[in-house]
Amino acid sequence: MLAPYFNAADIEAGCDEAGRGCLAGPVFAAAVILPKKFTHQLLNDSKLMSEKNRDILRPIIEKEAIAWAVGTVGPQEIDEINILNASFLAMHRAVDQLKIKPTSLLIDGNRFNKYPDIPHHCIVKGDSKYLSIAAASVLAKTYRDKYMEKAALENPGYDWHTNKGYPTKAHRRAIAALGITTHHRKSFRLLADL
Repeated sequence: MLAPYFNAADIEAGCDEAGRGCLAGPVFAAAVILPKKFTHQLLNDSKLMSEKNRDILRPIIEKEAIAWAVGTVGPQEIDEINILNASFLAMHRAVDQLKIKPTSLLIDGNRFNKYPDIPHHCIVKGDSKYLSIAAASVLAKTYRDKYMEKAALENPGYDWHTNKGYPTKAHRRAIAALGITTHHRKSFRLLADL
């Protein structure tokens, strides 16, 4: 059972990212402020949910959340600042867009670059512990997946509609055969034998 909040007195925004381990595409992050009484039986860490259930939950989270937003950092910026900093920047960009300012951030993971004037708590496996982080994981994952499905139509051959830019054998074979695209992260090890 996921916890509804870390501290009942705070306006908490759960934050999580998707696409950190990918070879192609932006990293996406979401920030979500849920009502204290929000619950949903399907909601869990997005990695433990089916695509169908994530797609069912996305509009429910968007409708029921007090505030939510999605931020991105593209491949060129990832190459310039590294993927860890890009993940934090994507979370900052999501928090920047929230229509209500949270008084606390719940961050999935063990590290974070401090957001100005808002305290944060890093929670390892937070997306399987707190509802707001789980909701953020669902939004980040679904928005990123849709982005990669659209990119797949413009870049056939890389199998992004199924691998979503992750380093599968088929994706790496396509890079070897077709070369890289503007969606690829050049600072990553794109071919397994390099």
